[in-house]
Amino acid sequence: MKICVAFIVVAVLHITQAVCPDKLPGLQPWTPGFNEAHRVTIGYGRKVILTSSATVHSIEILNGGKLVIADSSRPIFLRAKHILIGNKGELHIGSPECPYKGNLTISLFGRSDDSDVGHSYFGRKYIGVGTGGTLEIHGKKKLSWTFLNKTLHPGQGNENSYRFEKSWGNRGIIIHVINPKTGEVLHTDRFDTYRSKDESRRLAQYVDKVETGQILAMVVNDEGSNNLEDLAKKALTKLGSQHFHRLGFRHPWSFITVKGDASSVVEDHAVYQGTKASSEARSSRVFHSGYGEHFTITTVSQWVQEAEWTEWFDRDDERGSGDWEKLTDLHKAFPERLCSNPLDIEAETLDGIPANMTGEVFSKFDRNYGFVCLNKEQVDGICHNYRVRFLCGKLVRPQASISIDTLSNCSILELADEPEGWTFGDRIVVASTDYSMHQAEEFSILPCPSCMRNQIKVEGKPTYLHIGEEVDGVDMRAEVGLLTRNILIKGEMEPTCYGNEACKFFSFDTFGGHLKAERGFHSVHVEGVEFKHMGQQSMGHYPVHFHMNGDVDEMGGYDPPTYVKDLSIHHTFSRCVTVHGTNGLLGSVKDVVGYDALGHCFFTEDGPEERNTFDHCLGLLVKASTLLPSDRDSKMCRDITSGAYPGYVAKPRQDCRFADNGIGLTLASDFPIRGMQIYDGPINVQNCTFRKFIALDGRHTSAFGFRLNNTWQSCPNNNVTDITFDDVPITSRVFFGEPGPWFNKMEMDGDKTTIFHDIDGSVSEYPGAFLVKEDNWLLRHPDCIDIPDWRAAICSGHYAQIYVQTRNPANLNMKMVKDEYPDRPLELVGALGKRNHYQQFQPVVMLGKGYTMHWDQAAPAEVTIWLINFNRNDWMNVGICYPKGTEFTIISDIHNRLTKETRKTGVFMRTTQREKMGHSHQTRGYYYWEEDTGLLFLKIKAHNEKEDFAFCSVKGCERVKIKALIPPGSGPSDCMAEAYPKYTEMPVVDVPMPKKLPRSKLPHTLEHFLEVKLESYNTRFFHIKEDFSYTEVNGKKIYQSEDGIHVIVIDGHTGKILESKGFRNSILMGVPAQLENYITNLKDESVVLITSKGKLVTRGPWTKILETLGADQTVKLKDKLAFVGFKGSFRPDWVRMSVDEERAKLHQVLPIPVVKMMKL
Repeated sequence: MKICVAFIVVAVLHITQAVCPDKLPGLQPWTPGFNEAHRVTIGYGRKVILTSSATVHSIEILNGGKLVIADSSRPIFLRAKHILIGNKGELHIGSPECPYKGNLTISLFGRSDDSDVGHSYFGRKYIGVGTGGTLEIHGKKKLSWTFLNKTLHPGQGNENSYRFEKSWGNRGIIIHVINPKTGEVLHTDRFDTYRSKDESRRLAQYVDKVETGQILAMVVNDEGSNNLEDLAKKALTKLGSQHFHRLGFRHPWSFITVKGDASSVVEDHAVYQGTKASSEARSSRVFHSGYGEHFTITTVSQWVQEAEWTEWFDRDDERGSGDWEKLTDLHKAFPERLCSNPLDIEAETLDGIPANMTGEVFSKFDRNYGFVCLNKEQVDGICHNYRVRFLCGKLVRPQASISIDTLSNCSILELADEPEGWTFGDRIVVASTDYSMHQAEEFSILPCPSCMRNQIKVEGKPTYLHIGEEVDGVDMRAEVGLLTRNILIKGEMEPTCYGNEACKFFSFDTFGGHLKAERGFHSVHVEGVEFKHMGQQSMGHYPVHFHMNGDVDEMGGYDPPTYVKDLSIHHTFSRCVTVHGTNGLLGSVKDVVGYDALGHCFFTEDGPEERNTFDHCLGLLVKASTLLPSDRDSKMCRDITSGAYPGYVAKPRQDCRFADNGIGLTLASDFPIRGMQIYDGPINVQNCTFRKFIALDGRHTSAFGFRLNNTWQSCPNNNVTDITFDDVPITSRVFFGEPGPWFNKMEMDGDKTTIFHDIDGSVSEYPGAFLVKEDNWLLRHPDCIDIPDWRAAICSGHYAQIYVQTRNPANLNMKMVKDEYPDRPLELVGALGKRNHYQQFQPVVMLGKGYTMHWDQAAPAEVTIWLINFNRNDWMNVGICYPKGTEFTIISDIHNRLTKETRKTGVFMRTTQREKMGHSHQTRGYYYWEEDTGLLFLKIKAHNEKEDFAFCSVKGCERVKIKALIPPGSGPSDCMAEAYPKYTEMPVVDVPMPKKLPRSKLPHTLEHFLEVKLESYNTRFFHIKEDFSYTEVNGKKIYQSEDGIHVIVIDGHTGKILESKGFRNSILMGVPAQLENYITNLKDESVVLITSKGKLVTRGPWTKILETLGADQTVKLKDKLAFVGFKGSFRPDWVRMSVDEERAKLHQVLPIPVVKMMKL
C-alpha cells in the first residue's frame, strides 16, 4: 500500500510540472522582431513560443494555431494593434497550476482615426476571442483588496521623534550610537570625566570599538574636562573633532560624526560664562536613509538661565513733572525684591492697560534705567499713573540633549489582511471615506523590513483623511485595492483628445484597448491581470466584455466554467467588466478591482442575464460617461440630447428626465455634506434616522439638502414622513442653500424652486407644512413662517408645476410674478441651456392664484404650457406679456409621452370681458388680450383625473399651446410697469397654516423651535389713524400699550419669557442710557424682541444699542420696527429686522437652546 501511495504522489508531481504551457514539447521559438506593418497569422497546427519583446501590426491565431508566452526572467513587451483568437486558436500565458511569474506587457496601439478597416465584430485595438477560440491568462496570485485597519490622517507619514535630555546629576560626556540607515539609537553611555581618569580611558576604548559607518552623537553635561586625558582627546581628534582637546571647565560642547568619515563632522564649542549668564553649543545634521526618508540629529550642550517677573512697583505717580519709576530709586525703596541687572521691563497703567497702548510719549523706557513719563510731553498735559515690573534671571543650570527627528515622504498603512504578493513598486489605491469619491488616493509600495505582516510602507503622504475603524457601530474603513499585476494589458494613448465627439466632454484620449469574447468561444479563463487604459467611448468596446455568450458554465458545456478573477482594471474609458446576454458567471467575476472608470464599472447590460455574481469586487471613482443616460451627469445628458424631452423619445432611450428620475434619491457626493439630497422627484422618504449631521461655521452640513447648481425642477409632491434625528442640531436638519462656496450664486432655476412636504411634522414640527425656499414668493402667503437657519419658510397651500416651453426665440429669460407680490418676481433662465432650439421653464406654483410672465427679449412666437401635477379641476390664471399688435392662435391638447401621440382637445376664443375666462370648458376656452398693458390672460385648468404621484393625467399631459404673430422689430416684452399695481391682488391664505406640534409630541430632547411673531402697523378709518403693535411667542400675544419701543426678553436656553419692558420716545431721546443699561444688564444668551408703536425716534444714540444685539448698522430706521436680536458673544443667523413707514412684520422660528456654531 505504501508503494502505491508513493507512485501516486510521483505521478501527481509529474503532471503538475508538465502543465506549465511554456514547457510543453513541440513549441517553436518565435522572435518576430519590431515591425508595425508585420501582420502575423499563426495557424494550421503551428505552435510557437514568444521568448522576447516584439512589435507587430496584428496577430491572428486560428485553425489549430497556438501562441505561448515564455515565462522569462526578462520582461517581455508585446505590441500589436489587435490580437484575434479565432476558431481552434489558442493563446496561453501561464496556467491555473503554473501561474506566470515573469513580467509581461501586451500593449494595444492605434488611433480612432487610423485608415485601417476595423473588424466587423471586434472593431479595433482589441484582444478578441472568437468562436472556438481559447484564451488562458494566469498571473501571479496576489491579494486583490482589503481594508485599512488604522485611520490615515492628512499629511501623516512615517514620522518618529526621539529626545534625550538631562540636567543636574548626569555629569560628564554623553554618547549615542545611531544606525545611519534608520536613525535608530543602538547604544548609549555616559562618561564622568570630571570625577575619574578611568572614565576618560573608558571613553577612548568605547569610541574605538564603535563600528565604522555608524553615527556618534556626543554632548557635555555640566562638567567633563577635569580628568580628561590625552588618550581620549586623541581618540576624538581622530574622529574629526577640532575642539575637544581645548575643552575647559564647564565648557558646553556638542559633536556629531559618522565614524570613518571626518568630512561628516559637525561640532560646536562655547565658554562657560558663570552662574548668571547662559551659554550654548549646538550641532545638527540631516542624514538620508533612502526613498525620500531622512532624519535630523541635533545635539545641544548648554547652561540655561531661567527668569521670572517681579511684582509690580508703583513708587511715584503723575503729579509734579510726571511719573518717575527709575531703577536706582526702586532699588533703594525695595532692596530685597529687585535684581541688579534686569533682563526686561514692562509698564502698565493702574487699570492694567499696557503702556504701549495708551498713546502717550515716554522719556525713558529701558530695563537698565527704568520708566519715565513726562507731563509736558503729552498732548493733554498729563501722564497716566504707571506701575512697572522687571524680568530677573535665576542662577544657571546645565542641560544636555540629543534629539532625532525622522521625517519622511512615506506612510505606513495598517491593513486588515496580510498583503499577499504585494511587492516593492506595486501601485495601490486607498478609497475615499469622505463625501467626495475624488478623495481616493494612489500610492507606490516601498521596501519595509521593519513592517509587521499586515503593514506596508508607501511613498508619499495622504492628502485626505482615510478612516480605518468603526464609527458609531458602522464599518467606515477605507478599501485598499491593488492596481499592479505582473501581466499588464493596456492601450497606448495619445496625450490629448483628438477628432471625435468625445472631445466635447473629455480633454484626454478615450480610444483605449478592449477584450471581447464572442459567442461559442472554446475557453476563457483570465486571472491575475492588470488592465489599464482600456475601453472606448462607443458601444460594445469595454475592458472585459462577455457579449451574447449564452451559458458559459456547465449548463453550456464549459468545464471548468468560464471565469475572470483577481483583476485590476483601472484608468479605463468605458466600464470595467460588462456581462451582456451571458449566463453562468456564478462566482466567476471575483476579486476584481475597478478604479477610475468612465460609466458603470460592473455592468449587466440587458437585465435578463442569469447566474452571474460579482463576488468580492471593488469599484471606486466611477465617473460620468456618454454611452447611456444612466452613465451621464446632468450637463452631459443635456448636451447630448439637445433638449429632446418632451416629445421625442430616442432609441435607445435618451430621455434626460427619465435618466434623472433614476438618480432622484441621491446621497451627497461632495461638500457641503447632505444626508439625503432631494432632486427632481417625486421622492418619498419614510422612517429614516439621520445621525451626526452637524453644520460648522464655514462648512454647511444638513440631514436634508438639495442638488447643487441645479437647473432642473423640484417636484412639490416630494415628501417626508416619520423622520428621526440622532445628534443632529435642529439648525442642521435642512439647508436650502445660499450664495457662496459650493452653492455658487444660486442663480439656476432648480436652486430657486426647491420644495418638499413635511407630512407629519417630524422635520419642521409643523405637520402638513410645505418647506419652500425663503425668497420664492411665488409660493408664499402672509402666514408663512421663516426658518432663517434653514434659509427656508414653512408654508401651506395647494402646489403644482407648469412647464413653460418657448420657441423663436429660445435663448430668452423669463420673469414670473405672483399678483399678490408684484415686488417679488422670480427670474428664471431655463433648464436647457441657451443653445437649444427651445427653452423650458419649470416653476412650482400655488394653485388658484394669478401670475404674469415677462421676457428680457421680444416675446416668443410659440409658448406651450404643460400642466404638471395638476389634479382634475385644479386651475391658475396666467398673464403673458406680448408686444402691441400681436395676433394669437391658442389651442389645448393632450400629449402622451410614451406613445408620442398628441390629441387636440379644444380651442381658445378671444373675449372682451376678462371675467368670461372663468366660463371655459375643455373644448372651448377664452383668452383676454389687453393691448394697453400688453398682457394675454388665460385660465389654465386640468380636466382629467391623475393618479397619485404621476406628473400628468391618466390620458396624458394636458397642455395649452400659444402661437403668436409678433410685429417685427418688437423690443423686450416686459409689462411689469403696466401690469402693476393695476392687477395687484390682496394676499390671501387659502389653506390655513398647520399648528405647531405640542412639546409632548416632540422627541424627548431639549431642542425645539420657538415661534415668534412681531408686528407694528397702523390702520385708518376715514380720517382716524390708529397704531397697533404686538409680539406673539408660541401663541401668546403681548400688546404694546405706549408709544416708543417694547422689549421682550427670552431665555435662550429654555425659550421662556423672562421679562417685558417699554421705553417711551421721551426716554429714547432724553435718557438713552436707561435703555443701554437695561440691555447691558441682561444675561448673555438672551433673545431680545423689540417692536415700535407710534412715530418712532429713528435717530440718536439709542439706535446704537440695536447694533449690540446684532442689527445691521446700515439699515435706516423708520416709524415701524420689528426686530429679533440676541445678546451674546456671537450673531445667530436668525437675527432679523423689518422697518417700514406703514407696517413692519417678522414671523419666524428660533432654535432653542441657542448654541454657537463651531468653526471648521
